[in-house]
Amino acid sequence: MTATLPTTLLDPVRDGLARMIMTKVAGPDPRAERNRVHNTPGPRWFAPDRPIRRVHGDASMFAGGLRALLLQSLHPSAMAAVSAHSGYRGDPWGRLQRTSFFLAITTYGAESDAEAAIAKVKSVHERVRGTSPDGTPYRAGDPHLLKWVHLAEIDSFLTAHQRYGAAPLDAAEQDGYVEDTARVARALGVVDPPTTLLELRQMLDAYRPELRGTTEARQAARFILIHPPVPLAARPAYGVLTAAAVGLLPRWSRWPLRLPYLPLAEGTVVRAAGDGLTRTIRWALTSPILGNVDISTP
Repeated sequence: MTATLPTTLLDPVRDGLARMIMTKVAGPDPRAERNRVHNTPGPRWFAPDRPIRRVHGDASMFAGGLRALLLQSLHPSAMAAVSAHSGYRGDPWGRLQRTSFFLAITTYGAESDAEAAIAKVKSVHERVRGTSPDGTPYRAGDPHLLKWVHLAEIDSFLTAHQRYGAAPLDAAEQDGYVEDTARVARALGVVDPPTTLLELRQMLDAYRPELRGTTEARQAARFILIHPPVPLAARPAYGVLTAAAVGLLPRWSRWPLRLPYLPLAEGTVVRAAGDGLTRTIRWALTSPILGNVDISTP
């Protein structure tokens, strides 16, 4: 007979992991943030059965988010804007918390709160403009640039979900996810965002001639992957997460960022480790210390 630990003995471990993860993602009071997003009364943009709620509520978003940052950096104008205006080096956790809140409030929050978040982001975009190192002017509110950021983001979230999500989407649900995210994209100023997976793939391919690995992009990749402000105790887990994120990148994107392509390791060791870590994060996020809302389920 095999002995197993009582669930109650694991509760302190789960609570500690949940607190560590969510204070980084949602700030010092994650329970209040979750209550604000999920329990504020009023109509929502997306019904409980919509694919966007399933994807954005899954622990696979951690790997997807890192992949999105790496992929987005390949557009020189997007990377120039991030490098000059985002403060990702000086306040990386603050940027993560703002991005996390935006995704949560537009996916699960009341319509009025989602609209307020959209207005706030658009006002910030109006102030973000300048010239990239190669002399190309940019502005964050440029619909063409906004579309690239949107495409790289939703492709990353969907790719991560299909690899590491608790319940991968079928073909119709993948189209539904792309269609759901188009509503948020239009509100932000994206013109004609994709509404099907095929359109998403086609639009990503259309941006390929504009993409390249700049010095700023490679510096950002090194910061994200090698020199992040992560406590020593969390470095092994973070290493697994970054390996999973890199393993999800398309092959063509590796060399511009000077990232390795190791198909055998990525398909075996990295995939197994990434799956185990994602399952652990998903388990931690069911902790009751975060409140009575479980964002790991739709």
